[in-house]
Amino acid sequence: MNKFQLPELPYAYEALEPYFDQETMRIHHQRHHQAYVDNLNRAVEGTAAADIDLLDILTKVSQYSPAIRNNAGGHYNHSLFWQLLSGKPQVEPKGKLVDEINAAFGSLDELKSGIKNAGLGQFGSGWAWLYVKHNGALGIVATPNQDNPLMDTQLTSRGVPILGVDVWEHAYYLKYQNRRADYLEAFWSVLDWSAVEKKYEEVINTLV
Repeated sequence: MNKFQLPELPYAYEALEPYFDQETMRIHHQRHHQAYVDNLNRAVEGTAAADIDLLDILTKVSQYSPAIRNNAGGHYNHSLFWQLLSGKPQVEPKGKLVDEINAAFGSLDELKSGIKNAGLGQFGSGWAWLYVKHNGALGIVATPNQDNPLMDTQLTSRGVPILGVDVWEHAYYLKYQNRRADYLEAFWSVLDWSAVEKKYEEVINTLV
């Protein structure tokens, strides 16, 4: 049995219509994410990474090959991305997370603008993130390829991601073509803030 497995989606492929189309979701999950899983299993075979979990790989990723870095990132990033989406999302954050968003960015609208600008400003493929810094503060960062804030290669923006949006073209091109901005706007219609809040609470509890 392979060490890493493709997670099932918690909803049907068509559940995010009309914002994320069924065919994109199917290809994105079954082909792209599956490829990261398959390639990661091959890449870790016979290495020290075969004996540690995914989070440990990412936090020490500079010690491993580019193949492990790229595919471990791809597996983690997509696994988080799927968890954040819903066809019936909670459309705004609540509780302590709201206070932290306001403290860091001024308002939810400013946070959304920051994420959109990070996604649009990422040249080529990558991700835009909302993450918790190691001091508990929130930050926004874009990363290339399948990198993320957990990686020790992130010299100035390390932390734990709680929201990520995929800006690789495979995430949106069938429906939005080159209109990345439209895709980034549509993202908010399927982002489930309850999932972000849950992730935020998990991270904050580890810092206490």
